[in-house]
Amino acid sequence: MVQSLDRSQGRIGGAAADTTVALAPATFTGNRALLIEEPLIFEMGQAGRCGVDLPEPPKVKDRLNGLRRSGEIGLPGLSEPQVVQHYTRLSQKNYAIDMGVYPLGSCTMKHNPRINEKVARLPGIGDLHPLQPVSTVQGALELIDRLAHWLKTLTGMPAVAMSPAAGAHGEMCGMMAIAAALEARGERAQRKVVLAPESAHGTNPATAAALGFTVKPIPANARGRVDLGALKAALGPDVAAIMLTNPNTCGLFESEIVEISTSTPSSAASGRATSASTACTSTCIKPSRRRMAAAGRAPAPSCCRRRWRPTRPIPGS
Repeated sequence: MVQSLDRSQGRIGGAAADTTVALAPATFTGNRALLIEEPLIFEMGQAGRCGVDLPEPPKVKDRLNGLRRSGEIGLPGLSEPQVVQHYTRLSQKNYAIDMGVYPLGSCTMKHNPRINEKVARLPGIGDLHPLQPVSTVQGALELIDRLAHWLKTLTGMPAVAMSPAAGAHGEMCGMMAIAAALEARGERAQRKVVLAPESAHGTNPATAAALGFTVKPIPANARGRVDLGALKAALGPDVAAIMLTNPNTCGLFESEIVEISTSTPSSAASGRATSASTACTSTCIKPSRRRMAAAGRAPAPSCCRRRWRPTRPIPGS
């Protein structure tokens, strides 16, 4: 009896010692160990099935004025275990910072220590409402002011806006400050071009376009960083700003950040740097504080020059 040396057990890509032996066929159920195959959630649903018991709604006057839904809502009927299992399996298909290293220079995948998550949920912080009376949120305002102080100290910038809540929000804040500064200088009509390196954050072009700027992409070099030659060639009197991400979307530090900054004093009105961490923000901003607006990522406070201070949103310092 000839015994196969294939130990792949049907796994895709499993190496077999005997290459003439075909891989085992797919399993009868389609499952592979704990990798459970399941239909789409709408294919699993059954009319009338519900995972919770809801009380009958009280009788109230119909105020929909003829807008009441006449057809089915179109949601699948699922039991509670089906819902839990479905979304648990979906979560297992996602790569996460808890599963391994994530090299992309993105704000959303940086590791947040668990103690930070716990503190953010403390009563008095997690339960705050943005429309609360100012007299009831003095502790939170003190924390915001203290953080603003340290951000200004770390970045060497004289002012900071604390209102941006995330990366793209910070980009919009920084570019709105740049647009306001150009407007105040009477240069908004002349400087219409924003340089967006291909290695920078993917939402940069959309942010600039939303504010009425024309976006000019700057290619990356073979090292995955801004092509300095292409950047210098794109500079001109119509350039309003360059939007830079550091570390960039390739997960690489823009090692020529100082030269990028010093090459733009007579052409680009402003620079805007986004960073995946406060440490990198301070690194890329300090050499170019004269003409840069900066934002950390997730959340994204925006630091700016002294003369731009009136253009930043509140709260700030």
